[in-house]
Amino acid sequence: MPQPTLPAQPEESLAEDVILGVDTHKDVHVAAMITALGAFLAHQEFPATGAGYRQLLAWPSSFGTLHRAGVECTGSYGAALARFLSRESVQVVEVNQPDRAIRRKRGKTDAVDAEAAARAVLSGSADVTPKTGEGPAADMRVLRLAKESAVKARTQAKNQLKAVLLGVDPVLREALSQLTNTALIDRCANLPDASDAAVFTLRLLAQRIQQLTVEVKELARRITAAVRRCHPQLLDVIGVGPDSAAALLIAAGDNPERLSSEASFAALCGVSPVEQSSGKTQRRRLNRGGNRQAKAALYRIVVTRLRRDARTRLYLERRTKEGMSKREIIRCLKRYVAREIYRHIQPASALVASPSAA
Repeated sequence: MPQPTLPAQPEESLAEDVILGVDTHKDVHVAAMITALGAFLAHQEFPATGAGYRQLLAWPSSFGTLHRAGVECTGSYGAALARFLSRESVQVVEVNQPDRAIRRKRGKTDAVDAEAAARAVLSGSADVTPKTGEGPAADMRVLRLAKESAVKARTQAKNQLKAVLLGVDPVLREALSQLTNTALIDRCANLPDASDAAVFTLRLLAQRIQQLTVEVKELARRITAAVRRCHPQLLDVIGVGPDSAAALLIAAGDNPERLSSEASFAALCGVSPVEQSSGKTQRRRLNRGGNRQAKAALYRIVVTRLRRDARTRLYLERRTKEGMSKREIIRCLKRYVAREIYRHIQPASALVASPSAA
């Protein structure tokens, strides 16, 4: 009896999708790979260099096709790797470090963490698109970092100068103690060079304060210019200054379209209420997460509006009559401000596509 002819099989089957997970460190990155069905394939260590990134990208090709990768610490150790993979058309997902309960059960190794990152992408528990790390927001982040460092160092130097002033010659101390801070620093910076250690230290600290003040002003100027280049309309919002605007833009990143709604931006800033209900008790508590710098910026905006904005003061009076405390009212106002800021930083196309943001 003739046998039925079977259809010809392709010589090479289609490569299956694989998912990459990366546990990032300063000098090396540990990668693990699983299939789309969750089967573990392999893990390997790569140097945190340009050549290492290329090796890591080529490694999955022997197992399948790579479309998605879960990367830990995309804002620090994994930032460069995340940018590299994104440029190579790999969808990068930001993965949080495994919680302590899982680590107690499974132990802690880099390979285990890398595999957990891949499985978080597969299960959908990790679905956050990381910041691109390239653009005005990234520039503002480093400028603001340098400014905060300079302000902190200047404050420390001022405190040290006043502490040294207590131990100098009484005649000099009495002459300097009556001056304002600005005049005191100018006078100390121009003290004659002397063998007295205290006088020399006063002069040195005052000159350091003046140099740091120049740095702070220059950094503030550059931050303001960066805000005006990318989102000038943000500075027209009541209570929003360059520093607060920069903090909020840094939190949103250079790809704010990754935020699906104004509620997600509020959660990112830590001003969205969190449900804490059980049984007959229905309540919400303060969100203790989120970007602390963005949350502080929203607080400054609200405080400014409470002083200068008539509409905000009327809201405060109305809610106070309803029995709310000032702290609770400020929490509500921060949520409203976050909604307003979101509309200014989100691209118009994303606002049209997302009805919940309206």
